[in-house]
Amino acid sequence: MKEGFIEVTGGKVWYVIHNQQATGIPLLVLHGGPGSSSYSLQGLKDLAINRPVILYDQLGCGKSDRPEDDSLWTLDRFVEEVGLVRKALELNEVHILGHSWGTTLAAAYYFSEPEGIGSIIFSSPCLSAPLWEEDQKKNLTLLPKEIQETIKRSEANGTTDSSAFQKAIEVFNDHFVCRLKPYPEHLKQGKHFRNPHVYQIMWGPSEFTVQGNLKSFDCTERLAEISIPTLYTCGRFDEATPASTEYFSRKTPNASFHIFEKSAHMAYIEEPEQYRQVMNRFLSQIDH
Repeated sequence: MKEGFIEVTGGKVWYVIHNQQATGIPLLVLHGGPGSSSYSLQGLKDLAINRPVILYDQLGCGKSDRPEDDSLWTLDRFVEEVGLVRKALELNEVHILGHSWGTTLAAAYYFSEPEGIGSIIFSSPCLSAPLWEEDQKKNLTLLPKEIQETIKRSEANGTTDSSAFQKAIEVFNDHFVCRLKPYPEHLKQGKHFRNPHVYQIMWGPSEFTVQGNLKSFDCTERLAEISIPTLYTCGRFDEATPASTEYFSRKTPNASFHIFEKSAHMAYIEEPEQYRQVMNRFLSQIDH
């Protein structure tokens, strides 16, 4: 394992490489958020069997610098950051795995710098902010009425920092983010790696109404331009709904699609063995 820091616009980002000496095409992992860090994805080091696996914390979260310049929190700067990480680590050929917001970033990066990317894995994809918002409003209707009313009232009154809203969000998360009970202790311990401020600027105060600068992001009609092998995955109970994930896969010429039947948004933690098998099978088929 090798770790270090890379200079990017606005500061330094922390990275770790697992199995650096392996000869297979490296896998670069783009974490979710924005502002959530790679902490919860560390189990993906188990994919480093025949290839190096690289994780890094995007600027503003995790072990990376946390500058206070709000002009840094844009999709374009994060796309530039991926390129700088790739250049610094000499990833001339690379597979990319994005999770959640990381799929937004993976798609935007591919459309700007496709050369040398062997494949993309869109894990629980967010490729259209308007569609994501629409899906969360539908998901909300599956919850108890009092939970729905608390969330709607808090958003309308601007009280999304209230304890009532936070408790309602916990119920939502138990259904659509991570269904493991009890909630994994190590995930609770990694909470300090998050930076809610970045999320607030780019997305907004909650999942249900996009108010940040990603509000109009929608690359659905560009998915036909992705000419490399592409894998779409989601959980059966995912925020990134099976219907929307399959819709994205149908828009992509050389795509396959997989549902993790016992998972919500964190299949890599909820069904880790199955997740590794699906990822390894896809990557191995490309390498061979």
